Amino acid sequence: MAVSVRGQQVTFTPPAGATGLIGDMTDWRKRDPLPVRAGEPLTLTLPRGAWVEYAWVDAAGEPFADPDNDRKSLNPWWTYPRAAVVGEYARHPLWQRPEATRRGTVERLSWDGTVFPGKRRAIVHLPYGHTPGQALPVYYVQDGVAFYRIGQLGELLDRAVEAGEAEPAVLVFVEPGDRNEEYYLNDRYLEFLQQEVFPRIEGPLATASVRGLWGASLGGLISLYLGSRHPELFGRVASHSGAFIARPGATYANGVIDTTTAGEWLREQLAGDLPRHLRISLDVGTLEWLTGPNRRLAALFADEGLPHQYREYPSGHNWVTWREALPEALLFLQGAAY
Repeated sequence: MAVSVRGQQVTFTPPAGATGLIGDMTDWRKRDPLPVRAGEPLTLTLPRGAWVEYAWVDAAGEPFADPDNDRKSLNPWWTYPRAAVVGEYARHPLWQRPEATRRGTVERLSWDGTVFPGKRRAIVHLPYGHTPGQALPVYYVQDGVAFYRIGQLGELLDRAVEAGEAEPAVLVFVEPGDRNEEYYLNDRYLEFLQQEVFPRIEGPLATASVRGLWGASLGGLISLYLGSRHPELFGRVASHSGAFIARPGATYANGVIDTTTAGEWLREQLAGDLPRHLRISLDVGTLEWLTGPNRRLAALFADEGLPHQYREYPSGHNWVTWREALPEALLFLQGAAY
């Protein structure tokens, strides 16, 4: 048996060739693998209701999938993560509603980038019965294809609107080129939005009553960064597992952006210049290295009385966490009672 669960005790039995265990419990490669001996089970205490993703590593440190566990996750980056569930991972009631019968329409856009090189793409979800002159909130969603396909945010909005739980909005799913470059506190990303994205949406397809930014991880970082600095442009932000360990220009010795040791620069900035113009939804998994930074940022907002919500989910830095967080973020920003 690959994984067995008893209460909060989760026992992982290593397959042949495994020398260590990585996953949400090690922040994947950000901490050392948990060492294992051949054939000897490893038992961890994990939160009730947790969804935990993991993989084994071999003697060379290369990850591989557990051959005895066929439960895959919603992971678009790697093929090797497998999942263990500590009891039952709760699903939001909005996901359990029937699919909407009045569905929004989709426009697909592509063009040659000028601010950043390469082909650029966006998917635009327009609510049922929408006309371009109808003023509605317009949300610009980073990592657009993942939010559209894996997160199914457009489908979720349709369900919520049909159920009377949310007001209509326009969702613009913007796909990055090099997300590390574009999302890591880069002001040129705003130039990209203003010069290349806004003109293709606002006017031809929609009229914005208010603009919002939405993203996960680095996408959450750039969303709050730009949203907080530009009250003339943005009024709402949703961030899932925001990568709030970041500082302009901070890299590791190999030149890769630093998301583990750079400090919490954005929180420091916001403490001195509070984004009171924003309505903010923050959430994070309890099994990831960004839990603390998100908690501290939420505490700042709470202490200062900023309009926000903060939620935690018993899972890691992955699309299961973010998909299950989407309904409450959507209802906070677009709820019919708001």
